[in-house]
Amino acid sequence: MTAITSVVDLDMNGDIAVITVNSPPVNALSADVRDGLDGAFKAIAGNAAVKGVVLVCAGRTFIAGADISEFGKPPRGASLHAVQDAMEGAAVPVVAAIHGTALGGGLEVALCAHYRVSDAKAKFGLPEVKLGLLPGAGGTQRLPRIVGAAKALSMVTSGAQMGASEALAAGLIDEIVANDSQGDLTAGAVAFARRIAAEGRPLKRVRDDNAKLGGDAVSLAPMFADFRKANARAFKGFEAPEANIKCIEAAVALPFEDGMRVERSEFMKLMNGLQATAQRHVFFAERQAAKIDGLPADVQPLPVKSVGIIGAGTMGGGIAMNFLSVGIPVTIVETRQEALDRGVAVIRKNYENSAKKGRFSLEEVEARMARLTPTLALEDLNDADLIIEAVFENMEIKKQIFGRLDAIAKPGAVLASNTSYLNVDEIAAATTRPESVVGMHFFSPANVMRLLEVVNGAKTSPQVLATAMAVGKAIGKIGVVSGVCHGFIGNRMLGARQAQANKLILEGARPADVDRVLTDFGFPMGPFQMSDLAGLDIGWSAETSKGVTVRDRLCEAGLRGQKNGKGFYDYDADRNRTASPVAEKIILDYAAEQGINRRDIGDAEILERCLYPMVNEGAKILDEGMAQRASDIDIVWINGYGWPVYRGGPMFWAQNDAGRENVAAALERMGMDVSAKLKAGW
Repeated sequence: MTAITSVVDLDMNGDIAVITVNSPPVNALSADVRDGLDGAFKAIAGNAAVKGVVLVCAGRTFIAGADISEFGKPPRGASLHAVQDAMEGAAVPVVAAIHGTALGGGLEVALCAHYRVSDAKAKFGLPEVKLGLLPGAGGTQRLPRIVGAAKALSMVTSGAQMGASEALAAGLIDEIVANDSQGDLTAGAVAFARRIAAEGRPLKRVRDDNAKLGGDAVSLAPMFADFRKANARAFKGFEAPEANIKCIEAAVALPFEDGMRVERSEFMKLMNGLQATAQRHVFFAERQAAKIDGLPADVQPLPVKSVGIIGAGTMGGGIAMNFLSVGIPVTIVETRQEALDRGVAVIRKNYENSAKKGRFSLEEVEARMARLTPTLALEDLNDADLIIEAVFENMEIKKQIFGRLDAIAKPGAVLASNTSYLNVDEIAAATTRPESVVGMHFFSPANVMRLLEVVNGAKTSPQVLATAMAVGKAIGKIGVVSGVCHGFIGNRMLGARQAQANKLILEGARPADVDRVLTDFGFPMGPFQMSDLAGLDIGWSAETSKGVTVRDRLCEAGLRGQKNGKGFYDYDADRNRTASPVAEKIILDYAAEQGINRRDIGDAEILERCLYPMVNEGAKILDEGMAQRASDIDIVWINGYGWPVYRGGPMFWAQNDAGRENVAAALERMGMDVSAKLKAGW
């Protein structure tokens, strides 16, 4: 065996050269890997004894993609295009042997081999669109030439992966030569290479074969038009999907090299743009959020093999589904049998709906439901490793529950509250073990939303905090640590936005104006649409209402939101909305009573007044140490509140788009107390 570089080796198996990439953890296409591949193919080119080449990777995966840590840095080492040219131009068959994942640049390398084989569990994809990019090494030109333009279009605009069986059927790979052992894969790939060399099979260059494209520019034009129309809503605001579409169109309409020039041009536009920078920021921020500042290195999470949930309503049931879906048994508690039955029925219905959509089998529905134990007895939680309270947002009720749990839960059990606003330390004080209490704020619907705010109480032990974060990861959530403050990170900032939105509609903007400006910015819905969806009467009581706010008066007039078809908007049977004249009159009358002189308010002012105070509140959260880092705040808002990912989150947006100094100056003009961190930077 010859070491070409520290991460690439060249060995001979008889007359088959085996190039092995060994660059853990994911064999990314770093400069060292590219140099090694370049050197290996140069060595092979001068060896007449070589009859075939196998490219294989050590460890848990094939080349998983580009080394994104090199993005934005001066280029060094052999270029990826040089490596690809060497593979395609080799005088003997080159076989890529794939296990784990061949993603992005990894798949683009594999497409330059003359043949591709894999194990049965390999996955393939071009996920660059998720980073605001497109495949920049020929992926948009080669992929449609091997799987067809329609399939390639779907893959590059979604970043979706395909498994080995689908890849074989599509022609992306030539054989599945092993089950899941990397050693067996190498042996199978070598045997395959030796066989095709002996048979004298042609050196198939994907770039030269247009037969699988599925048509020409004229015949495929309707397909591209239909695809754009069908995905217009999903792609709205994003630059990368349209750039990917243009490149697939170029593959259909142009010779390979001309298509490559289109790909390179579109790639550079994206690479140098703010959206790709924002989406790379989000990629790294998600990983950073998992790190807990100040946590001792030797702290290990507690094992969680059983979970108790108090409350079988929308939140409790959704939370339960997260655990049932990953094989963790759940005991769910309610106070009334009808509420318990209703909650269990909703869980079952949700699972059955998923099964109808083909996501899993009806047998899997029954397996998940079998892990659920419904009960009316809180005492049945006495053996749970983790207990999550998900009842009405009322401090006295929560304190009462935690006082009872203190006497019921086994020693060492983690006691978590799903509170979205309330003081976790006050809840913990209702127990004799505040070190075991932590906030776990799920977002609705809890079985869908990715965000989990983990609230670190003043006395929460490091092990309990680590356990809550580990549990979040185990059930597929993105955990973000927050300190104890009203509303934590997300809802505290949401409150700042809502306060301004409420002022704007009194001063002259219509609810529909505010909602339109924020949806144009990229949010899935505006604040008044969101209020109608949640229900205007959440937390409102007819017995205590005194008509002191617009919301009080809306509720008193019977406007409760989508639940009864009347709120800031009127809703038809299909939930299509139109501005409510009743709500508008209530707003106008209230403004007149308050002596507010209404005026025309432009879109720019609406955007600034809704978003700048949010950023300011985020900076205050950092001032107070309630968030570990600015990027954590971005992750909260992207995953919990629909902040557009291509804008990178509120703190990234303020720093890189709106301009921190501009935000601070505008807030001062509004007469607001500006955070020191907003002025100085974070």
